[in-house]
Amino acid sequence: MMDNYNPLLNEKVRSEWVDYNGHMNDAAYAVVFSRAVEALMEALGLGEAQRQASFYTIFTLETHLCYLKEAVEGENLTVTFQLLDHDAKRLHVFFFMINSREEQVAVSEQMLMGMNTKTGRPDAFPQLVDEAVKDTAASHLQLSVPEKAGRRIGIKQK
Repeated sequence: MMDNYNPLLNEKVRSEWVDYNGHMNDAAYAVVFSRAVEALMEALGLGEAQRQASFYTIFTLETHLCYLKEAVEGENLTVTFQLLDHDAKRLHVFFFMINSREEQVAVSEQMLMGMNTKTGRPDAFPQLVDEAVKDTAASHLQLSVPEKAGRRIGIKQK
Protein backbone atom coordinates (compact mmCIF):
# COMPACT_ATOMS: atom_id res chain seq x y z
CA MET A 1 0.00 0.00 0.00
CA MET A 2 2.83 2.41 0.76
CA ASP A 3 4.92 1.30 -2.24
CA ASN A 4 4.47 4.70 -3.92
CA TYR A 5 6.05 6.52 -1.00
CA ASN A 6 9.65 6.78 0.07
CA PRO A 7 10.42 6.85 3.79
CA LEU A 8 10.98 10.39 4.96
CA LEU A 9 11.62 9.76 8.66
CA ASN A 10 12.17 6.76 10.93
CA GLU A 11 11.46 7.07 14.65
CA LYS A 12 11.14 4.75 17.62
CA VAL A 13 8.49 5.45 20.26
CA ARG A 14 10.49 6.83 23.19
CA SER A 15 9.63 6.12 26.83
CA GLU A 16 9.01 9.82 27.50
CA TRP A 17 6.32 9.78 24.78
CA VAL A 18 4.28 7.06 26.51
CA ASP A 19 1.39 8.26 28.67
CA TYR A 20 -0.70 6.84 31.51
CA ASN A 21 -2.66 4.75 28.97
CA GLY A 22 0.48 2.83 28.04
CA HIS A 23 0.73 4.15 24.49
CA MET A 24 2.17 7.16 22.69
CA ASN A 25 0.71 10.44 23.92
CA ASP A 26 -1.24 12.52 21.42
CA ALA A 27 1.31 15.35 21.59
CA ALA A 28 4.11 12.93 20.65
CA TYR A 29 2.40 12.18 17.34
CA ALA A 30 2.58 15.91 16.59
CA VAL A 31 6.29 15.91 17.51
CA VAL A 32 6.97 13.09 15.03
CA PHE A 33 5.02 14.87 12.28
CA SER A 34 6.92 18.09 13.07
CA ARG A 35 10.18 16.19 12.61
CA ALA A 36 8.79 14.89 9.33
CA VAL A 37 8.35 18.50 8.16
CA GLU A 38 12.02 19.08 8.97
CA ALA A 39 12.96 15.93 7.04
CA LEU A 40 10.84 17.13 4.11
CA MET A 41 12.66 20.47 4.18
CA GLU A 42 15.98 18.58 4.01
CA ALA A 43 14.70 16.46 1.12
CA LEU A 44 13.70 19.61 -0.77
CA GLY A 45 17.15 21.17 -0.29
CA LEU A 46 16.40 23.29 2.76
CA GLY A 47 18.71 21.81 5.35
CA GLU A 48 20.08 23.98 8.15
CA ALA A 49 22.99 25.35 6.09
CA GLN A 50 20.71 26.18 3.16
CA ARG A 51 18.18 27.88 5.44
CA GLN A 52 20.92 30.07 6.89
CA ALA A 53 22.47 30.90 3.51
CA SER A 54 19.18 31.66 1.75
CA PHE A 55 17.40 33.35 4.67
CA TYR A 56 14.50 31.05 3.96
CA THR A 57 12.49 28.48 5.88
CA ILE A 58 9.11 26.78 5.92
CA PHE A 59 6.39 27.34 8.54
CA THR A 60 3.40 25.14 9.28
CA LEU A 61 0.18 27.12 8.82
CA GLU A 62 -2.36 24.41 9.58
CA THR A 63 -2.37 20.76 10.54
CA HIS A 64 -5.05 18.10 10.85
CA LEU A 65 -4.01 14.95 12.71
CA CYS A 66 -5.95 11.67 12.77
CA TYR A 67 -5.00 9.02 15.32
CA LEU A 68 -5.69 5.58 13.84
CA LYS A 69 -3.84 3.02 15.99
CA GLU A 70 -1.99 3.00 19.28
CA ALA A 71 1.80 3.03 19.19
CA VAL A 72 3.68 1.53 22.12
CA GLU A 73 7.11 2.12 23.62
CA GLY A 74 9.92 0.86 21.44
CA GLU A 75 7.73 0.50 18.35
CA ASN A 76 9.37 1.51 15.07
CA LEU A 77 7.53 4.13 13.05
CA THR A 78 8.14 5.35 9.52
CA VAL A 79 6.72 8.59 8.14
CA THR A 80 6.12 8.97 4.41
CA PHE A 81 4.39 11.79 2.60
CA GLN A 82 2.41 12.72 -0.46
CA LEU A 83 2.44 16.19 -1.99
CA LEU A 84 -1.22 17.00 -2.71
CA ASP A 85 -0.76 20.48 -4.18
CA HIS A 86 1.65 23.41 -4.31
CA ASP A 87 2.10 26.92 -5.58
CA ALA A 88 5.06 29.30 -5.60
CA LYS A 89 5.29 29.45 -1.79
CA ARG A 90 2.94 26.83 -0.29
CA LEU A 91 2.86 23.06 0.03
CA HIS A 92 -0.26 21.02 0.79
CA VAL A 93 1.14 17.74 2.12
CA PHE A 94 -0.21 14.54 3.62
CA PHE A 95 1.98 12.54 6.01
CA PHE A 96 1.48 8.84 6.80
CA MET A 97 2.83 7.33 10.03
CA ILE A 98 3.32 3.59 9.50
CA ASN A 99 4.28 0.89 12.00
CA SER A 100 6.46 -2.15 11.29
CA ARG A 101 3.33 -4.16 10.35
CA GLU A 102 2.69 -1.65 7.52
CA GLU A 103 -0.39 -0.30 9.33
CA GLN A 104 -1.25 3.38 9.34
CA VAL A 105 -0.86 4.59 12.92
CA ALA A 106 -1.72 8.22 12.18
CA VAL A 107 -1.99 10.67 9.32
CA SER A 108 -1.44 14.41 9.22
CA GLU A 109 -2.59 16.80 6.51
CA GLN A 110 -0.66 20.08 6.55
CA MET A 111 -0.42 23.41 4.80
CA LEU A 112 3.15 24.70 4.79
CA MET A 113 4.32 28.19 3.82
CA GLY A 114 7.71 29.35 2.59
CA MET A 115 9.05 32.29 4.60
CA ASN A 116 11.77 34.86 4.01
CA THR A 117 13.53 35.03 7.38
CA LYS A 118 14.95 38.51 6.70
CA THR A 119 11.54 40.08 6.16
CA GLY A 120 9.47 37.66 8.26
CA ARG A 121 7.04 37.49 5.33
CA PRO A 122 5.85 34.72 3.01
CA ASP A 123 8.00 34.42 -0.11
CA ALA A 124 8.39 32.19 -3.16
CA PHE A 125 10.58 29.11 -2.84
CA PRO A 126 14.24 29.56 -3.77
CA GLN A 127 14.95 28.16 -7.25
CA LEU A 128 16.49 24.84 -6.13
CA VAL A 129 13.62 24.21 -3.70
CA ASP A 130 11.07 25.13 -6.36
CA GLU A 131 12.69 22.64 -8.75
CA ALA A 132 12.60 19.90 -6.08
CA VAL A 133 8.92 20.66 -5.36
CA LYS A 134 8.08 20.43 -9.07
CA ASP A 135 10.02 17.16 -9.41
CA THR A 136 8.11 15.73 -6.44
CA ALA A 137 4.81 16.99 -7.81
CA ALA A 138 5.43 15.26 -11.14
CA SER A 139 5.15 11.86 -9.44
CA HIS A 140 2.90 12.63 -6.46
CA LEU A 141 0.10 14.53 -8.17
CA GLN A 142 -0.74 11.49 -10.31
CA LEU A 143 -1.47 9.44 -7.16
CA SER A 144 -4.98 9.18 -5.79
CA VAL A 145 -5.86 11.59 -2.98
CA PRO A 146 -5.66 9.85 0.42
CA GLU A 147 -9.04 8.89 1.89
CA LYS A 148 -8.63 11.08 4.97
CA ALA A 149 -7.46 14.19 3.07
CA GLY A 150 -9.76 17.21 3.29
CA ARG A 151 -11.64 15.98 6.33
CA ARG A 152 -13.36 18.37 8.65
CA ILE A 153 -14.23 17.98 12.28
CA GLY A 154 -17.87 17.91 13.26
CA ILE A 155 -20.61 15.92 14.92
CA LYS A 156 -23.05 14.52 12.41
CA GLN A 157 -26.51 15.68 13.29
CA LYS A 158 -29.34 13.15 13.08
